[in-house]
Amino acid sequence: MKAYATESIRNVGLYSHVGAGKTSLAEAMLFATGAINRLGSVDNGTTVSDYDPDEVKRQISLNLSLIPVEWGDVKINTLDTPGYADFAGEVASALHVSDGAVLVVDVSGGVQVGTEESWERITAHDLPRLIFVNRMDRENADYFATVDSLREYFGNGVAPLHVPIGAANEFSGVVDVLANVAYTCADNQVTETAVPAELEDTVEEYRMTLIENVVELDDDLTEKYLEGEDISAEELQGALHEGVLSGQITPVLCGSATRNIGVQALMDAMVRFLPSPAEIGPATATQAGEERELAADADGPLAAFVFKTLGDPYVGKLSFIRVYSGTLRSDSRVWNVDTESEERIGQLLFVRGREQESAQEIGAGDIGTLAKLATTLTSHTLGERREPLTLPAVTFPPWLFTAAIEPTSKEDLEKLSSALARVTEEDPSLHVERQPITGQTLLSGIGETHINVALERMKRKFGADVKTVPVRVPYKETIMGTAAAEGRFVRQTGGHGQYAVCNIELEPTDRGEGFEFVDKIFGGAISAPFREAVHKGIREAMKEGTLAGGEVVDLRVTLVDGKEHTVDSSDLAFQIAGSMALGEAMDRAKPVLLEPVLQMNVRVPEDRMGDVIGDLTSRRAKVHSMDMVSPGTMEVQADVPQAEVLRYATDLRSLTQGRATFSSEFLGYEQVPASTQEQVVAAHKREKEEASA
Repeated sequence: MKAYATESIRNVGLYSHVGAGKTSLAEAMLFATGAINRLGSVDNGTTVSDYDPDEVKRQISLNLSLIPVEWGDVKINTLDTPGYADFAGEVASALHVSDGAVLVVDVSGGVQVGTEESWERITAHDLPRLIFVNRMDRENADYFATVDSLREYFGNGVAPLHVPIGAANEFSGVVDVLANVAYTCADNQVTETAVPAELEDTVEEYRMTLIENVVELDDDLTEKYLEGEDISAEELQGALHEGVLSGQITPVLCGSATRNIGVQALMDAMVRFLPSPAEIGPATATQAGEERELAADADGPLAAFVFKTLGDPYVGKLSFIRVYSGTLRSDSRVWNVDTESEERIGQLLFVRGREQESAQEIGAGDIGTLAKLATTLTSHTLGERREPLTLPAVTFPPWLFTAAIEPTSKEDLEKLSSALARVTEEDPSLHVERQPITGQTLLSGIGETHINVALERMKRKFGADVKTVPVRVPYKETIMGTAAAEGRFVRQTGGHGQYAVCNIELEPTDRGEGFEFVDKIFGGAISAPFREAVHKGIREAMKEGTLAGGEVVDLRVTLVDGKEHTVDSSDLAFQIAGSMALGEAMDRAKPVLLEPVLQMNVRVPEDRMGDVIGDLTSRRAKVHSMDMVSPGTMEVQADVPQAEVLRYATDLRSLTQGRATFSSEFLGYEQVPASTQEQVVAAHKREKEEASA
């Protein structure tokens, strides 16, 4: 693949609802440009983009794939993203390095949940965009109804650039209403022809609508239009280009990726209307704590951003990079600004799915891949030591689903730590932590499928067979009353024995105040070292309460009396006596369970509000507010026990057909209702009995 100037590059992400045909579109682009000689199929697992075994098995995209195509004198770095919501982390990486976007819409599905979400993400990143209405060869395909729906959802700036020739089995081409030219496709050959007579009125109507939208963006063109003067095609295309860049116009094109119809016209539109890296304006970098504008200049200071990391069985770790400034050359050395360490650049690669092609350099604005970097991870910046520039990191979506994981064997236990490190290195939208109260290893992601795919990848790529187990809620325990107790540990085994007696009083403190130990012994009933041993024994015993094994919190223990023996007393004996006294006092002091509570914000379409509120109420939620945040969208704020929302990401998606989203954060601990406490305690007792059986 030859080197391209910055002006001749387009970095374009494909975004959509799941199953709209992004991968088939990328495949058709490769076929249309001659990069492949036959069209692969998602159903058969033969596409260039979806080559991962997990993708082949599930027949959906799970990973961001880089598919560069050469169209005329322009290189289009196509970023094929997953449409399934669980893999939004891959979408975030693509959005971070895209200069333009194509929103792919299934004509039979119209505007779906993922379509709306994709539009919102593209808008949040301020990306110029095109819409491609795909699968026009489907039965009952209605392009015009889809266009009306797009305009209803996304505004009148959505402007059809294409009119289809035929539909369903009769779909054979498209008409470019701006150029007033038809393009038909037969046997994968595109032919330019006159507009079919039966479409002339429709094309003229759409053409006038598009021209009116375009001329509104330019005062000179508006004046020409109102005075009835001719406006050249070049003027119209230039104004449309500016309208797309400013986000005021979104052209709509159509076609069928699997039949390779309309695909060449789409690539023409990408080249004409979407920006090159030179057009989008400078990137913002940070140097020595100060912001600096960074132009896409091949001769400028080096600043290359790593937006994806992938483990490759043949060449080791692959780092996908976009060069924002300067030129990255093979057999060179660069400075990792984030780790403050030098990296040796050996092989530069242009990848296309699993295929790899060596390159000598990657210039400003282009995207490529580096192999076998030592310390570099996703969101790191590679540059020059003398001029270290840091580019903004990818903002990944929050974790919404958590699973507890365990190795299936001792051999897998030894591999677990390394496998988790590798899989989270590849996918930063995953998170691993050890829950200190329950002792479980928790793997968090965006959804249940996200976690399952990660576990399959750990087994297949890194040799660690891991299973999920129920997440144990980290309950804590405290007391509501007061009590006194004696801890007596006396053992005589012949010779040196054990002797320790301590008397304590127990009372609750305010919630969140923690533990307090008060020493009220006067005189020498217990000597100072043994008092500290009592304190230590009580603290140790507080790690596991008497109800459900939770940590004991928020209480005051007062040591009031005790006895020691000049020969048989020891630190260990008083530690045991202290723990015994606490256990006995806890049983008398009205022990209760405390559960973690989350503050949740749920965004939901107004017509699903009743379902969501009813569901939250059934989960013991305390709803605090219900506010309209945008037309047709409500936000509910509620406090919900963690135990009730362990699978909320999956349940909410099912309840609302994926139309609602939520975020949560830890709020604090609250007392468990008596009926729930009985269930938790009974379940804990059964677990202990089963474990000891």
